[in-house]
Amino acid sequence: MGRWEPNARGRLAQAAMELYVERGFEQTTVAEIARRAGLTERTFFRHFADKREVLFGGSRTLQEHLVEAVAEAPDSAAPIDAVAGALEAAGAVLQERREYSQQRQAVIAANAELRERELIKLASLAAALADALRRRGVKEPAASLAAEAGIAVFKIAFERWIGEAAQADLPRLIRESFVELKAVTAGR
Repeated sequence: MGRWEPNARGRLAQAAMELYVERGFEQTTVAEIARRAGLTERTFFRHFADKREVLFGGSRTLQEHLVEAVAEAPDSAAPIDAVAGALEAAGAVLQERREYSQQRQAVIAANAELRERELIKLASLAAALADALRRRGVKEPAASLAAEAGIAVFKIAFERWIGEAAQADLPRLIRESFVELKAVTAGR
């Protein structure tokens, strides 16, 4: 094995997901992941803090994209619409990774610790969205309400997308879910 291996992070992530699906998260070791990827454990730890990070490593990038999208929303956009636009844009990125998203979600659903970590990730995204709205001049509690409602809508749309056998369009499901939320809050 050479000193430098191309795309080590991607190979480790792919090997980890394969093993998580085949054997389960708890039964998979870092040594097995590294071996499957043709790399060393040391290389694994250069790219990931632990085996959970394989599943949650993209959280920071997702958060940055959401915050940037809220910041770039038109000044005239209502807080909930700025959040909806950001989440719809994130949905378009995830749309391209449907199979991975389905596998990831199945691994997370099978493990209580990972489910808790996913909830923490969603709470962090909501806090970041609320902060982005406050920077746009949105006052409390409107900023937190729009952000929390947006994450709830995203979570429901994502679960529908993952669960549907047909190739559903995640951005469309997010849009439809926001329309449904507005109808519910309007009392229709």
